[in-house]
Amino acid sequence: MYLVKTPRLLKWLYPNLVWDAAPGARCIYLTFDDGPIPIVTPFVLNILKQYNARATFFCIGDNISKHPDVFDEVKNAGHAIGNHTYNHLKGWDTDNEVYLNNFLRADKLVQSNLFRPPYGRIKRAQIALLKQTQPALEIVMWDVLSGDFDVNLKPEACLKNVLKYTEAGSVVVFHDSLKAFDRLQYVLPRAMEHWSKLGYTFSALSPISLR
Repeated sequence: MYLVKTPRLLKWLYPNLVWDAAPGARCIYLTFDDGPIPIVTPFVLNILKQYNARATFFCIGDNISKHPDVFDEVKNAGHAIGNHTYNHLKGWDTDNEVYLNNFLRADKLVQSNLFRPPYGRIKRAQIALLKQTQPALEIVMWDVLSGDFDVNLKPEACLKNVLKYTEAGSVVVFHDSLKAFDRLQYVLPRAMEHWSKLGYTFSALSPISLR
């Protein structure tokens, strides 16, 4: 069970996390979790290039170690990079020190002040620990969850959800993973074509957009 649109109450309960970005701008902030991996990440990069779009990739450290060439492709294309832990740990099920050390292990490769907790699951104590360790860290959640990871969700339904709930300033989550690829390769090009026709631009997350 997951929510496509993040409720305002949840954003209010965790105001120190990033849910939206620069809502006054006619801009959409596309984010991609769980890469980099061959085939899927290059597919995403190609679609983004067609629309002169910049996005943010929240990378798993282990995948960076396995596919450094794909990681370099992401960076060389001018996209922002974020930390997604080294082993895709779920914070609720992980000891705080273990979680921090896994984050730091990934940080050696990622070197970013952006972090997204896998599954969106993180304890308040872990938030405090990460912020204490890296004061400039921005913990980025989302406004719209595409559901592309849901193998029971038809691509057409995934596209409908994304188009229905995305608006100016939305931080939208996709996944550059094999599990999500069937839906991603259907949804991403169609969504970007639709948004472009409406006059939206696509930017990477940055200190300016997060103000």
